[in-house]
Amino acid sequence: MNTKINKSDVYILAIYFTFSFIIQFFDYYDRGTYMVDFIFDFPIELITTNAIILTYVFWLIPKFIITKQYASFTFIGILILVFFSTIDYTVGYWSGKNDWNNYPIGLDYLFEMINIGTNNSAFPFALLLTKKFYEGQTQFLKMEKQQKENELKLLRSQLDPHFLFNNLNTLDSLIDSDSEKAKEYINRLSLIYRYLIKTKDSEVMELEDEIQLAENYIFLIQTRFGVDYHFQIDKQSPLTDKFIPTGAIQTLLENVVKHNKPNGKPVKTSITIKDSELTVVNEKSSLKNNKESFGTGLENLKTRYQLLSDQEISVVNTENKFEVTIPIINLIE
Repeated sequence: MNTKINKSDVYILAIYFTFSFIIQFFDYYDRGTYMVDFIFDFPIELITTNAIILTYVFWLIPKFIITKQYASFTFIGILILVFFSTIDYTVGYWSGKNDWNNYPIGLDYLFEMINIGTNNSAFPFALLLTKKFYEGQTQFLKMEKQQKENELKLLRSQLDPHFLFNNLNTLDSLIDSDSEKAKEYINRLSLIYRYLIKTKDSEVMELEDEIQLAENYIFLIQTRFGVDYHFQIDKQSPLTDKFIPTGAIQTLLENVVKHNKPNGKPVKTSITIKDSELTVVNEKSSLKNNKESFGTGLENLKTRYQLLSDQEISVVNTENKFEVTIPIINLIE
């Protein structure tokens, strides 16, 4: 479920409370109640009801229901309901000049507050929750469609005959010059292809597996180009229980090679892994490959993140370096 508030959420609540305002206005008028009561009661009801709805939809449900903490949800949910209902009821009790000796206490108070909160928020809450459910289903279908397109793009880019041709050329030269390294090259290349086949239906993969893929891919790059490219992986955080979109790191490494031609010194690239993010920083070469479409891979990666987790990647492009930070996805069991 999308837990971000958007304009359409505001519109739905605004329309509902506009009708509620009109209905309650005439109700107060018909009952001959002082308008000062209405002036105090309705704004407080508006504020408290919205507070209940927004707290439930955008905090309580995502935090406790999705993570299956039902007991915590029930307890905190009742507290929230009672708290805001108490504000609404007390203001209405005061504006109506009721006898404070009759103010409910004990279980009567608890049940009365729950009843008031439920009556005030049930219908708009149901409207908003239904809308969010529909948005979630629509987003899921869109994600499925986009994922299939991404799979095809990923396979086309990684199983490209050009990619295979370059590696076969490198392998051909290694067989004559360094047979042991040629064996290792074949092994790394086979591991990459095996991984691509295994993960072709996976939206995300464990960070540890993606790092292994990156290490194998770096080996191919350094074997092919020698000292032209230098890579360093800094693991500042454990890799377990962390996930990223399949092939994300390889996409970033491909960008480094595609857009930076060595110019007398190695193009240095660092991969830094932290608790919640992974950053790839490379020095920018003065020689760039203008034939490649700059940013296409990153745009695809941005779209995948939006579909998978509502998170965004960060790109910093300066004169001397290019830095991409991607969020690490923590999946809920």
